[in-house]
Amino acid sequence: MSTRIISVEFEPLDIPLLEPFTIAIGRLDHVRNVLITLKLENGVIGYGEAAPLEPINGENQATVLTTLGACKGLILGCDALEWRKISAELYGVFSAQSAARAGLEMAILDAATKTMRVPLYQYFGGMSYSVETDISIPIVTPARARELAAEIQGRGVRFIKIKVEGKVQPDTERVLAVHQGGPALEIQLDANQGYNASEAVQLLKELAQQGINVRLFEQPVAKHDWNGMKFVTEHGQVPVAADETVFNAADALRVASTGAANVVNIKLMKSGLAEGLDIAAVCRAGHVRLMIGGMIESKLAMCCSAHFAAGLGGFDYVDLDTPMLLADDPFEGGWQQTNGIYDLRGIIAGIGCWPKGRPNGFLKA
Repeated sequence: MSTRIISVEFEPLDIPLLEPFTIAIGRLDHVRNVLITLKLENGVIGYGEAAPLEPINGENQATVLTTLGACKGLILGCDALEWRKISAELYGVFSAQSAARAGLEMAILDAATKTMRVPLYQYFGGMSYSVETDISIPIVTPARARELAAEIQGRGVRFIKIKVEGKVQPDTERVLAVHQGGPALEIQLDANQGYNASEAVQLLKELAQQGINVRLFEQPVAKHDWNGMKFVTEHGQVPVAADETVFNAADALRVASTGAANVVNIKLMKSGLAEGLDIAAVCRAGHVRLMIGGMIESKLAMCCSAHFAAGLGGFDYVDLDTPMLLADDPFEGGWQQTNGIYDLRGIIAGIGCWPKGRPNGFLKA
């Protein structure tokens, strides 16, 4: 039967967090995303999630819903197997609405690969069937950071990402508390643009003097401060990741050509899936290491990102932990989790994750 798209619907996806999540550019108490449900003529249903984060990509739940309403007419009647063509048309009209586009691409690809009876990680190349994520802790007191680190280490997770606020002394105290609480954890830092270049390097020097090894420093400076990013990369003596600096393949090419960072963090909500593939290709060609991350996403979107990273392979850093920060899981299926490892082998087709109480959307025999 036909793989023509016959319907697409979208609705708010609101999920409370276990506790407030504070980073250098804001605080979240609640996830306000959008669920996309797409149906093909052959009866297959694809699910997607748009996860906007306004301080980063300028989108929020209301703008995503508006954008999706405008996109609906562009995709109805299209063939889901021609998803790259659809993606190019959406990018041409809605290039700035990356989370909305990513959610639609996700739903289309979920439906297409369910039709093929292929799990998404195999569609992307099948380099691996699993990824190992870190767990992030927000900007909290040192005492709370110590408690969280002990809990994370107790779960058998190996990597911890610490949100830092852009102030050397309190950030140093928080990182030391994490090391005390979880001495076996490998530490990554994420400033979300909170530092200037010289103070970012100072923080790394302070931590080195305290015997703290930093595995990665993510987005230490403002996203447009290319010279500052390069300064931290050249003088900080740890790998530096560009996150908010890179939204598309052209940004990744500039990172590679200038040496501004050692790593690029691909987030599908910043780029979309098609552009994310292009970013990965540019980074590989330019000898820039790969990271996969996300906004504050449920298991549906994070499972899609896990497929993306596992299927392509070569991602040295994985930050797909936000489903563990949510007070509720509204989805069935998905990965099998052991400690920080997400195993996708049990997924028979597509993303393999669907809303509780709704059809799984697989192609009928």
